[in-house]
Amino acid sequence: MKSSLLVLAGLLSAVAPYRLALPGYHYEFPKDHFNHPDFQTEWWYYTGNLRAAGGHRFGFELTFFRRAVARNPGDESPWKLEDVYLAHLALSDITAQRYYHTSRLNRSGPGFAGADIGDARVWNGNWETLWKLPAPPGLATSQSLRAFHDTFTLDLQLESRKPPVIHGKDGVSQKAPGEGHASHYVSFTRLETTGVIQVGGQRYEVTGTSWMDHEFFTHQLEDAQAGWDWFSLQFDDNSELMLFRLRRKDGTVDPYSAGTFIDTRGVSRHLAQKDFSLVPGRTWTSPVTKGVYPIGWKIAVPPLSLQLEVATPLDRQELTSEGRNTPTYWEGAIDVTGTKRGSGYLEMTGYAGAGSLGGL
Repeated sequence: MKSSLLVLAGLLSAVAPYRLALPGYHYEFPKDHFNHPDFQTEWWYYTGNLRAAGGHRFGFELTFFRRAVARNPGDESPWKLEDVYLAHLALSDITAQRYYHTSRLNRSGPGFAGADIGDARVWNGNWETLWKLPAPPGLATSQSLRAFHDTFTLDLQLESRKPPVIHGKDGVSQKAPGEGHASHYVSFTRLETTGVIQVGGQRYEVTGTSWMDHEFFTHQLEDAQAGWDWFSLQFDDNSELMLFRLRRKDGTVDPYSAGTFIDTRGVSRHLAQKDFSLVPGRTWTSPVTKGVYPIGWKIAVPPLSLQLEVATPLDRQELTSEGRNTPTYWEGAIDVTGTKRGSGYLEMTGYAGAGSLGGL
């Protein structure tokens, strides 16, 4: 499920047909962790909660997006424009109550950006993830994540503690009625993380847990859908929960809202919209966009006997478009209490007016 790709997607027209996300897709790992040029839209999405030895707390987001705009098999130029690559980078310095974010946009060009199993790499400029391959069947044993900015840098090692989870039913995560209004959606829900964060002239050795989403598709949402609220929750008992609530423009909750529970062994269970409720509470108003975001939530999952409360330790975690043709959304670290305790990430789109809704 993931972050807002592209108002940019609406500004670019495709001139070739692309494959639809349909039931019955046969996943092949590690191949399916990398590029799918026959689908129009794709992203790799990393978030995590980390702490330094002294207790200093951070959240981070690094996302890589690919959007196909053409397919020109007769053009051999390395400068041909077939795909555009967008990347978002954000650091939540929770202890210092500071939020930093930036983005970049590239074409693939002669190695500017891409996702390649041959190099075991996903990158945009000097932001990258490198995978350790070959791996045991279905399990990426480790990844390294590096991103550099004038204000802060990330240099992290991510070790998979569970196999990848395939969300939805029959290989697709359906987001709207109709053939192909879906995505192929895979997550690593428990990535043990170590490494270094540098910010404000300080160097922090950090540990914690990260989450990685990978989605590829050609169509997903429909015009009547206004946005979504997405939760990735990592509990202290080594289980995880992903939920998303699709909001419709008439104020109702879309029946294609769904989720997945992953038990301590890594066994997943699909959750339909009827299986859970997400009730918004406390709000925060962005001083930049004036969007009003619900940053406190009550979550109930009766089939799992879960009653949870979600709150954020840092209200201001809105990634704004910075004057570019990229989406605005709230994406930030959260804490979870209730039947289970833990931490996670919350993403909310469609609250800041035009330009805040992309793909899911």
